[in-house]
Amino acid sequence: MTSLLTRRRLLLAGLAGSAALAAGCAVRVRTTNSDGTPFDDARRSEQPQLRIARDGYALVDADWTDAARGRAVPVRLYLPLTGDGPRPLVLFSHGLGGSRRGYSYLGSHFARHGIASLHVQHVGSDRAIWGGSPFELATRMAAAAQDGEALARVADLRFALDRMLALSPDDPLYVPVDARRIVAAGHSYGANTALLATGAQVKRDGSVVDLRDARIAAAILLSAPPFYGESMLDPILRPVTVPTLHVTATADDIRIPGYASGVADRIAVFEATGSAMKALAVFEGGSHSIFTDRTATGGAELNAQVKRATQELALAFLDSAFDRRHEALARWRDRHRGIVARFSKMPAVLA
Repeated sequence: MTSLLTRRRLLLAGLAGSAALAAGCAVRVRTTNSDGTPFDDARRSEQPQLRIARDGYALVDADWTDAARGRAVPVRLYLPLTGDGPRPLVLFSHGLGGSRRGYSYLGSHFARHGIASLHVQHVGSDRAIWGGSPFELATRMAAAAQDGEALARVADLRFALDRMLALSPDDPLYVPVDARRIVAAGHSYGANTALLATGAQVKRDGSVVDLRDARIAAAILLSAPPFYGESMLDPILRPVTVPTLHVTATADDIRIPGYASGVADRIAVFEATGSAMKALAVFEGGSHSIFTDRTATGGAELNAQVKRATQELALAFLDSAFDRRHEALARWRDRHRGIVARFSKMPAVLA
């Protein structure tokens, strides 16, 4: 029987000339965002793009559309190319003004270690907000942070997961997914999205909004801010019971028009989350954007150290959450003691 890796290499060879490979993916490539601004990946052909990397994984970009909502859902998949068994799947949600291109240091690291990582672009709060008049930037940012977009982002993750689980083996994005090891991850606004997808509950118009996707078994939360307009975190976050990893830094400050949030808020989110198994890492110094692909923020040397430590921590956390292998998580603090201000783990067995 032809292996998955062999089939994928054959698929790569025929991708350019085979329109049939678009089955299960959007055939038309979007050239503008929903607000009419140019889409950053409009240069591509109408086919999903499969690019073999040098160290065992591929990148696949596709432009899906959720027809039920009339909303585009662009994705980038970091696809492991070695092995044939079911793979853990990370659904990654970017921060305000980001895109599917971001957080490549995590996506590539996951894929090199056998974990598929699907980076979802949220068109109502993506990089399009940086276009247009700078005098209207605050207005665009405020619109992107409204309840409607916050809820739409969670629906993007659900749609993307539905799509991934329904793909056929001939699709460029196909990967056999281990349904017991599906992870929601995100940075900043994306961390809020991941929390909503794993059980966080907010009240709107007198009713509880519960968007939990029971298929998601863990969450990785980078720089998670509190929810807009909510002063009491416990009722919101106590329903989140899946294992959670929280990552921040002492200088993890958000400063945007009309909103400010610091590391104390990230710690409060950690403390309020109802997870029986959870961990918090606070790096010394840094910045809010040190967890993005930017390489100089927080200082170039520290930036690289934090990214390497975050990569290692994420894998150690998943080993602990899914396989009950706690050794790497227990050793992590000592390995990075020079840059870690605080590391907390629950329960004590993880120490």
